[in-house]
Amino acid sequence: MRAATPTIGAGTTRRTVDEHLAVILSAVTALPAETVALIDAVGRTLAAPVHARVDVPLFDNSAMDGFAVRFADVAAADAAHPATLRVVADIPAGSPSDPDLLPGETARIMTGAPVPSAADTVVPVEHIRGGFAESTTTAVVTGSPRGEGAHVRRRGEDVRAGEEVAPAGTGIGPLQATAFAASGVDRVDVVRRPRVAVISTGSELAPTGGEFARGQIPESNAILLSASCRLAGADPVLVTTVTDDDAAFGAAFAGAIDDLGADVVVTSGGVSAGAYEVVRSVLTDRIAFVSVAMQPGEPQAFGHVGGALVFGLPGNPVSVAMSFEAFVRPALLALQGRTDLQRPMIRLPAATGWRKKEGRRQFVPAT
Repeated sequence: MRAATPTIGAGTTRRTVDEHLAVILSAVTALPAETVALIDAVGRTLAAPVHARVDVPLFDNSAMDGFAVRFADVAAADAAHPATLRVVADIPAGSPSDPDLLPGETARIMTGAPVPSAADTVVPVEHIRGGFAESTTTAVVTGSPRGEGAHVRRRGEDVRAGEEVAPAGTGIGPLQATAFAASGVDRVDVVRRPRVAVISTGSELAPTGGEFARGQIPESNAILLSASCRLAGADPVLVTTVTDDDAAFGAAFAGAIDDLGADVVVTSGGVSAGAYEVVRSVLTDRIAFVSVAMQPGEPQAFGHVGGALVFGLPGNPVSVAMSFEAFVRPALLALQGRTDLQRPMIRLPAATGWRKKEGRRQFVPAT
């Protein structure tokens, strides 16, 4: 039987990083889906698989600028014994023509153009004496292709109509969107973006870029958190800074949930055991305040309020960054139906050592 999670100081729960993340993810349910145009889908997550609407490629087409031929007509061609063919047609990209090539005949063809039904191979223009300029009526082939079918992209060789292009849970980037477009898909089902409210707390915080009175510092956590949320696929609906005043924080918090319908509220500062911990003061009976065995970022808070996930992060900007990576980002991805919630990880030997407190996971900047 697993031992009970120990508590420290004033009933504060002590958790490992993995335990705290497990608590968070157990509270996450994927958001509902919506259908969007492909141009608006980049940065979103698929709520349903995408299936090809058409074959890719749509038809046999040329992979090179050159000449469509019957392989038998050029199989033995080389510089010493070239094959001379009669040019009977031009086929640019987008042409619907399908010229009937008899033995000894060829058609000039451009990259992406449909290969004539009577041809089975394309000879690159580089293997034609004089190139296109000297091949208006005859083409002198000075090199045989590697085999029948050379330089021809066959219909459906990448994807057949009806086949799955990407599964649900796939993050859509430019390459994924291009693959969907190439398979004839112009709209996809994606998970709604999480609506996030960012509330940075601290009477010492002042707008950056201005003048600072004694005791004030530039506010940066709201910038850090809102930008990080956007990169994680979320939509910040509120980004604000409040003083260490219960009423001010309470009003911002209530507005985020009741008026803006935030799915997630992320606060920074006010979760420790100091005298002016506004988040703890206002939300002490509504979410759990815990100690996580990590450095930096030990004081954490998490819970559900009015249907929103609420994260209380410490106030130090480095702690905020590490806490977001460890807890908020995975939750935002899970809300969008992602299955891979962590960044890629590699293990490397450290060039230098450092001190570490026993029993804590340490997050250290590295280069």
